[in-house]
Amino acid sequence: MKEKEKMLAGELYDANYNEELKKERQKVKDLCYEYNQIKPSNHEERNKIMKIILGKTKGDFFIEQPFMCDYGYNIEIGKNFYANHNLIILDSNKVKFGDNVLIAPNCGFYTAGHPIEVEQRNKGLEYAKPIEVGNNVWIGGNVVVLPGVRIGDNCIIGAGSIVTKDIPENSIAVGNPCRVIKKVNSMI
Repeated sequence: MKEKEKMLAGELYDANYNEELKKERQKVKDLCYEYNQIKPSNHEERNKIMKIILGKTKGDFFIEQPFMCDYGYNIEIGKNFYANHNLIILDSNKVKFGDNVLIAPNCGFYTAGHPIEVEQRNKGLEYAKPIEVGNNVWIGGNVVVLPGVRIGDNCIIGAGSIVTKDIPENSIAVGNPCRVIKKVNSMI
């Protein structure tokens, strides 16, 4: 099994020394650099580059600069997606955002994790688990979402939260670790 196949399967893979993966990361980082240098008012050019970076887009979206990711092709955004400044997505596995998602500044979505055993870490091995964000979700500023997490539809994640476990739909969740503090009725 190739390292890329292991990566997408959530198995340990060589993240640091595999040439194919290094080239793919370098290519998208160059595209992210290009995107981040475009004049902010040039929406047409920004969307053009972002459609090259991202694996799948649906409808209208807007991503403020700067933006960084690892591969790009593993990211899927729904319609009416908005991300404020400094969005970082480490997309070694799938990261899927539903429709009507709002992301405040300085947020990170990290699919990558590292082994506990020091020998494996020192070999450059890591694993990646997918992240899924449902429809009608609002993510507050400085939120970090860790590998393997699913945030359900109609959720609000409070600023500064670190999301380590799944958040059920129709929830307001906050904290480190992030936990549900209130259920909300969906108005949709």
